Amino acid sequence: MKVLVMGAGVVGTTAAWYLAKAGHQVTVIDRQPGAGLETSFANGGQISASHAEPWANPATPGKALRWMGREDAPLVFRWRRWDPPLWAWGLRFLTNCTERRTKINTERTLRLALYSRRALAELRDETGIQYDQRRQGILHIYRDRHEYGHALRAADLMAAYGLPRQPRTPPECVTLEPALADVAGELAGGLFSPDDESGDAHLFTTGLAARCAERGVTFRYDVTLHGLVSEAGRITSVATDQGPLTADAYLLALGSWSPRLAAGVGLRLPIYPAKGYSATIAVDDPSGAPCVSITDDENKLVFSRFGDRLRCAGTAELAGWNATLTETRAQALVTKARALFPRAGNFDAATLWAGLRPVTPDSVPILGATPLGNLWLDTGHGTLGWTLSCGSGRVIADLISGRRPDIDTNGLDLARF
Repeated sequence: MKVLVMGAGVVGTTAAWYLAKAGHQVTVIDRQPGAGLETSFANGGQISASHAEPWANPATPGKALRWMGREDAPLVFRWRRWDPPLWAWGLRFLTNCTERRTKINTERTLRLALYSRRALAELRDETGIQYDQRRQGILHIYRDRHEYGHALRAADLMAAYGLPRQPRTPPECVTLEPALADVAGELAGGLFSPDDESGDAHLFTTGLAARCAERGVTFRYDVTLHGLVSEAGRITSVATDQGPLTADAYLLALGSWSPRLAAGVGLRLPIYPAKGYSATIAVDDPSGAPCVSITDDENKLVFSRFGDRLRCAGTAELAGWNATLTETRAQALVTKARALFPRAGNFDAATLWAGLRPVTPDSVPILGATPLGNLWLDTGHGTLGWTLSCGSGRVIADLISGRRPDIDTNGLDLARF
């Protein structure tokens, strides 16, 4: 079967890998000049099943109100009268901020995340791909005792769904990651997920794209997509600046841009872009930079070590489809990274970046079929695109091939909306 994959980020590229393995003739198209040049380019780099707790949870509305007016806040909603998609998304988001919905959405995300983590390990063994990976776990740190108590309760829920997380005292956090010694007195505790990982998502994506090409996958870059063309309940072609492209099956993996393309054929995807930021710092003092990937939950920041680079990434700004970097928010990351790891490197020379992450109201990706018979979705992964990519790609390849996936896909598709 000829399959056209729209999007060459980590999600689209992993899908192409599994589709090619299943024997399909795969073409990937992207507007960028190479693979992994948008959201996958400079993200936090974590393979973090431990991040399965959704943004939409009972604590978030109160936090968002307290953060209003703070330009450096972890989460910023830029409400505007002329942005109906944000208002519609926001209302759905609020309906998911209940205990019941949090449990449901945590289980759905974790089901896919654990499967994806196993799939990545198998892919790595099969291909020998290298991407500055570290398999030393992820440590979530907390300064506030109330926040730590909430995290312990969330950890109990995740444990019930198959993800063990280990509480750590402040001294144990420093023993696990000595680079935290400078802030040891500030810590209330930590949670360690030993089976989580980290690595450079861009290196992974470009490396996997090369291996896809060796399997016969065609990548067409610098292609502008104008829209989907449908007839009699099926997609007949994709209109591009290089003419129409046709296939037997079409996979939409365009992240934040997916809803705009889908809208042209009457398909409404509840996805809104959340702008995230990152700062990459050259490591001058290896003892001052973490080897274990760190998540600062209260500030919504993650820290991952890629060889001689330290990546700090996070926060969320909901302000439409504009990826322009806001200097104040980007510099706030640098300030917080310097406070946590003051000896790591030259923070004044940090490389700053911003990208759009495709977030659904329930923080669960949209994976599977659509009402259009040959159009499939692999999108809406939010902050967990790197974490969920391999599992999502494997599931979607099975579904397109007419096989039953290894995991239950109930609650992962568009039908839940």
